[in-house]
Amino acid sequence: METKDFNSSISAKISAGEAIKKISNVVEWWGVTFTGSAEKQNDQFIIKMGGDSFFNFTVSELIPGKRVVWLITDCYMPWYADKKEWANTRLIFDVTENNGLTELNFTHEGLTPEMECYKDCAPGWTHWINTSLFSYFTTGKGVFRKPSI
Repeated sequence: METKDFNSSISAKISAGEAIKKISNVVEWWGVTFTGSAEKQNDQFIIKMGGDSFFNFTVSELIPGKRVVWLITDCYMPWYADKKEWANTRLIFDVTENNGLTELNFTHEGLTPEMECYKDCAPGWTHWINTSLFSYFTTGKGVFRKPSI
């Protein structure tokens, strides 16, 4: 059975270990205000996207060169009726290296088309993964833009 969770994949000439390291350097590819640390398992960090919005994360899983998972432990999205819609969802970054090429498979587990924010969040994630993180992997610089929400 196919999952409806948001998913996006990219491939780049980068080692899997370097990919995980760059994913964890959030401010370089995701245009948000960041406090805390995302480098080790159990690290905690907060992302703000302006106004009263916030997203609290815990690095719930980290397998060097393979996978990093961020659990959203709390959030406040003032733009939506369900202001806690992302709470208890997970951002999953799986990487696989083959002959110098690393594939990243990103899943926002719990972000499904039934959610109110999906219409904004799916294009947002497409930009942050396919454009900004890919650019950070390949050029060392992310591609920032104002969030659409």
